[in-house]
Amino acid sequence: MQTLGKENHSSVSEFILLGFSSESQVRTTLFIFFLLLYLITLLGNGLIVTLIYLDSRLHTPMYFFLSILSLVDMSYVTTTVPQMLVNMVCPGRTISWGACVVQMFIFLVLGIAECVLYAIMAYDRYVAICFPLHYSLLMSHLVCIKMATVCWFISITGALIYTVFTMQLPYCGPYKINHFFCEVPAVLKLACADISLNDQLDFILGFILLLVPLSLILASYVRIFASILRIRSTQGRLKSFSTCASHITVVTMFYGPAMIMYMRPSSWYDPERDKKLALFYNVVSAFLNPIIYSLRNKDVKGAFLKVLGDRGTAH
Repeated sequence: MQTLGKENHSSVSEFILLGFSSESQVRTTLFIFFLLLYLITLLGNGLIVTLIYLDSRLHTPMYFFLSILSLVDMSYVTTTVPQMLVNMVCPGRTISWGACVVQMFIFLVLGIAECVLYAIMAYDRYVAICFPLHYSLLMSHLVCIKMATVCWFISITGALIYTVFTMQLPYCGPYKINHFFCEVPAVLKLACADISLNDQLDFILGFILLLVPLSLILASYVRIFASILRIRSTQGRLKSFSTCASHITVVTMFYGPAMIMYMRPSSWYDPERDKKLALFYNVVSAFLNPIIYSLRNKDVKGAFLKVLGDRGTAH
């Protein structure tokens, strides 16, 4: 039976994405919920990018990277959520082999970019709090551009390695992916070949792209906390702690599920759990980032009120 199912990927024209529940009532509820979540995510992140662009006071390294994070988040959810919404209302639920490769690659580029951006943003806060006098030198415009370029280089390289090593495998029918998009672990379950090399590669890449940035983030925040403890005013200390705690919450919600998904052996695969984990680092983190990083921030609130005030005076 196994030999009959063995076909090379060149003969795979499309996959079927099983997505979430097959019950129509549950699907309708999920459709409304995810559509609203998607629209709010686009609105929140789009608003941040617009405010940073319009207000010259926000033309600083911190907001430069925050605007990139917002653009990444908008693209990140757009890679998966519209496809998921279409599959909830259309009975076919198919995705062509080519579209699956493209979706996997773009999703990985944006996901890795997000990993690196969190680390850059933590480093930026570390320099601002621990070396305030050297901040403009250590985080100059040229340094920021170089950091952003390195971020995209790492993202594209990592995504290429993941995608090429996954999609060059032979795949067996039935071509049903038990997920809401083409993600590496879910697609690998359909391979009719030894995937131990992919397991090893996923662990090594996960170590470099997830554990290394996470270690840098934690090291930055340890130093930041040490500096905060030296603040004399209790109110100032509490405010700084609350900001850092919210940042760490977002980072944990992103890195935790991503590490479980990409650094565990394929024998631990659980499709239902994996779908929920993917929602955390794909949809939930993109939804929370504008709230955590910006709406609690007086500069962004000030920029928003200024734009509203300018529009009021214009009328």
